[in-house]
Amino acid sequence: MIIKQNKNTMQKFKLAFLSAWLIVFSCADKPRGFADHVQWMNLSQAAASLQKEKKPILIDLYTDWCGWCKVMDKKTYSNKNVAEYVQQKFYPVKVNAESKDAITWNGRTYQFNSDYKCNEFAMYVTGGQLSFPTTVFIAEDGQPQAIPGYLEPKDFELLVKYFGEGAYGKVPFDDYRKKFKSTW
Repeated sequence: MIIKQNKNTMQKFKLAFLSAWLIVFSCADKPRGFADHVQWMNLSQAAASLQKEKKPILIDLYTDWCGWCKVMDKKTYSNKNVAEYVQQKFYPVKVNAESKDAITWNGRTYQFNSDYKCNEFAMYVTGGQLSFPTTVFIAEDGQPQAIPGYLEPKDFELLVKYFGEGAYGKVPFDDYRKKFKSTW
């Protein structure tokens, strides 16, 4: 009887200790600079940030119903290498292409277009070629460069570094791709 009580007490103690350990370490701060997913901002925040420091903008253009958009969030934008690089080199912006809210960018306001069932901003940044997900890069020249479709981290690396390293507009993409060495 005493052995059984001691065994139950020991199991309860182990469970309490394990629970406390999990709580402590799940609440612990991550090391500074570590990101396990991209910390998104809106276009207004990106515009304000551009006034302080010039960086290219990366836009994740998505819709609520898009399955591949969700996969890209889960597999690409939650990848540690992707998240850290995007946070360091870009102003990351998430835009719902079907937003009915007005979107203001560079002094122009874009509205929801009921004929196309999307916001005019999505039409602008994709050149009217709607596809989801679409990754849009806006470099210092201010012109959006849209890359349609789902991108795995290894495929995303080439593109994000082409814009993040400032090669866009200076080095032809094919030349950059031939010399590119993946580090992820």
